[in-house]
Amino acid sequence: MQTLAQLTSGKLKHSKRLQLVENLTVFPKEILTLADSLEVLDLSNNQLSELPDEFSCLKRLKILFLSQNNFRQFPEILKHCPNLEMIGFKSNKITTVAENSLPEKTRWLILTDNKISALPDSMGDLGNLQKLMLAGNRISSLPESMAKCKNLELIRLSENRLSQLPNWLLQLPKLAWLAFSGNPISAYPETNVNDIAQVKGDDIEIGKCIGEGASGVIYQANWLNKPSSLINNLTPIAVKVFKGSITSDGSPDDELDACLQVGFHPNLVSVTALLKAEDKLGLVMNLIPTSYYNLGGPPSLVSCTRDTFDGSKQYNNQEIQSICVAMLNAIIHMHSKSICHGDIYAHNILVNQDCDLLFGDFGAASNFKALPQAQQHYIEIIELRAFAYLLDDLLSLASDRDGQINLYQELAKLRDALLNNGISSVISASKTIGLFESIYLKQ
Repeated sequence: MQTLAQLTSGKLKHSKRLQLVENLTVFPKEILTLADSLEVLDLSNNQLSELPDEFSCLKRLKILFLSQNNFRQFPEILKHCPNLEMIGFKSNKITTVAENSLPEKTRWLILTDNKISALPDSMGDLGNLQKLMLAGNRISSLPESMAKCKNLELIRLSENRLSQLPNWLLQLPKLAWLAFSGNPISAYPETNVNDIAQVKGDDIEIGKCIGEGASGVIYQANWLNKPSSLINNLTPIAVKVFKGSITSDGSPDDELDACLQVGFHPNLVSVTALLKAEDKLGLVMNLIPTSYYNLGGPPSLVSCTRDTFDGSKQYNNQEIQSICVAMLNAIIHMHSKSICHGDIYAHNILVNQDCDLLFGDFGAASNFKALPQAQQHYIEIIELRAFAYLLDDLLSLASDRDGQINLYQELAKLRDALLNNGISSVISASKTIGLFESIYLKQ
């Protein structure tokens, strides 16, 4: 993070990145002196409400973050920034996104937690759009022009006012990660919460932080007053404490409902109790042994929708099969409960050296039971496409693609079929398991 004093003094000349958090109410014109170099600008957590007309001189700017400010309208000047492709306006007060106000190269757009009721028809002109974050607004419908957004891979629609999902959305050829909880079209039974133990803040001692995601922070914990229903459960515990009322994926209440709806499965992280205190809401879970590690890292600003891997860990073809079949079994279980996960990613998967698998983080999960039967079919296709991207990632980490060339090639063919709409002939996760088993039986 830099300071306004450094910028004003000229010490930041030729900077490619700039982050200022100084309770700014007026856009510092000194930023414009970096027009020849600036590529990433982060002015989040200030009090800004508008950008100057001269902002368009930032011709090299690629990434702009203006979250947690006071914007009421999406700044139309941004359409004149020719290289701007990632834009973040989370948690402002935006009500209006005008026609043709979005840069042509927009690839990743974050409008989470605003007051937007409608999107412009010009959204359909964003041919590069891959990632669209709209959770926590007032949107009741999407413009049909967005059917032209053929490169859209991830969309978050949770906590809006959608009474239906358009067919064109579910049929987009690359869509793999979809969240729509907290809308009239995705409702959970109100009685679920009664099926799980509820504890208070003084029932648990919260220890060190062991992880963090979009919706909450995970801590190691100890029981101080264990519920009688869990008295025979001797497994150590962890607690996920939710960050706020709206996350990039949805709401804590919907995540809780999804966890309760799904229930127990050996390949899913087990939730044992609900934490309800005056200042926090959270989930009590079985503590995962330290022998487990994340299969991948979350997407970067560059990779956008795809996970990241350091390449130090590789997997043989039998390990890839084990991971994939376990993941498909988890998907089958979730779908049997009318829950789509919405976030099937390696960074949400934990494995150990034996490739035992645990899958978690239901922050983007949605209940699809109220959708028409045909749309439920497309939900499964979307989730299987996300699985296919996971298989693609695993194949990039394969250790013996030369030693068992036929096996590797067969797995690659399955991946390609799933990604190139051959998925519609597969239909279900259970049939995909059958394809895996038949591939391995051939060897």
